[in-house]
Formats: sequence, structure tokens, C-alpha cells
Amino acid sequence: MAAILALLGAASWGVGDFFGGLAARRVHVLTVLVASQAVGLVGAAVWVMASLESPPDAVHLLPAAGAGACGAIGLAALYRGMAVGAMGIVAPISAAGPVVPLAVDSTRGVSPSPYQWLGIAAVLGGIVLLARDADAGRTPKLASGVALALVAAASFGLFIVGLDAGADESVAWTILVARGTSTAFALVLAVAVSVGIRPPGRLFPAIVAIGLFDTTANVLVAFATTVGSAGVVAVLSALYPVATIVLARVVLGERLDKSRRLGGALALGGAAVVAAG
Repeated sequence: MAAILALLGAASWGVGDFFGGLAARRVHVLTVLVASQAVGLVGAAVWVMASLESPPDAVHLLPAAGAGACGAIGLAALYRGMAVGAMGIVAPISAAGPVVPLAVDSTRGVSPSPYQWLGIAAVLGGIVLLARDADAGRTPKLASGVALALVAAASFGLFIVGLDAGADESVAWTILVARGTSTAFALVLAVAVSVGIRPPGRLFPAIVAIGLFDTTANVLVAFATTVGSAGVVAVLSALYPVATIVLARVVLGERLDKSRRLGGALALGGAAVVAAG
């Protein structure tokens, strides 16, 4: 059951990211982020009310707030990266996020296992293959969206760290606080740069889909950790870019050369190994 929930969660994340990248090609990324996070906030609030859980002490929710801010930055970078670059390149690089919690653990005296070192090497090798601009000739140059994908990966990794710390008290309240923080953070940024937060009517269905798929993924993965091994859940949920890549191929007709297909496989496989521990 845990494996099924985790896979469904990964697929939901991937579909939401695809719609997010598409929407960011038509309107400002902050417009997409504010609207979709607000939809997700409503879903998280419904979950908390249904759970009937009392709120934990405020100090226990601080990591969730930090996770929300990092999550907002990560999603903004991911959506913008997929808007300016190929989704099949940006999405696998963003999956390198599990390397960050591993680095945090190492500062606490928890050393990576040999398999995790192997996973890190695979992730880095995959990123190198994906990041190369095939049209740059002999001059080294990053492909469009790669820098943003790396920002997304780092932010998602920090999101995992904060979410893990907050979920020890309450999964439902942690997700609500994280989503509330990400919504407020995105709103402040939008106001600061004078970006409209109301998306065009033609994009409203896509915006709602982004928020619903993202929140559904959070709920599925959270429940998966309560009924199965966290390691298995981490591995399977790290495969979320697969759905994004498939949709980009089917809907947008994106094609990657052999080296980039290999890079994507290495990045995703390495992230799964790192997450598995």
C-alpha cells in the first residue's frame, strides 16, 4: 500500500509540475505560484479540519514555516526553469534535492553510506550530461533553465529537511503551515515586484489543477510514510519528474539526444539511491 501511495504521489507531483511549467510560459511565474499555492492552502485546511488534530506548539511549527518558504522558492525556480528550458532537462535536475538532506545529516555526524556516495556520483554525472548546451559547439555553456533547476533542487532539499522536522509533531498541521507560508511568501514577492496575482480566465483550470495535484501529492506521500518504510516512500516519490518528462514528450513533442536521456536516467536513479539511504 505504501508503494502505491508513494507512486501516486510522485505522479501527482509530476503532473502538477508540468502544468506549472506550461502556465509559467504564458503569465508571470509569481502569478502562477500565488494562485496555485492558494488553491493548495484550501486543500490543506480541509485536511486539518478533517483530521480533528489540535495544533502543536508554535515552536514545533517553525521548521514547517521554513519549509514553506523554501518550497515556494523551489517551485518558482522550477516553473520558470521549465518555462525557459526543456522540461526533460529541468525536471530530472530538480530531483537532486535528496542530496541536501544527506549533506545536512553529514554535519550532524551521520555519514553517507557507500550506496549513497554512488548515488551522489550518479546525480552529478547526470546533471553534467543534462546541463550541456548541445548547440554551443566547443564553447562550454549551460542549457536554458539549468541554473534555475539547480536552485529548485537545493530549495526542495531544504523543504524536505524542514518538513521532516515539523512532521514529528503533526503531518497535517505541518503541511498547512508550510502551504500557508509558501502562499504568503509568494504573495509578498508578487506585491514587491508589482505582479498581478489574478491569472487570466483561460488559465484558471490549469492553476486549479496545479494546486490540487500538488496538495494531493503531499497528502498521499504523508500517508505513505505512516503505513510503510520511509526509505521506500522517499525513493518512489523522488521519481516525480518521470510524469513531467512523459507529458512533455507526448504533449509538447520534446525530444532529447541520447546523452541527455542517459543524464536524466542517471540523475533520477541517483536521487532514488540517495533517498533510499
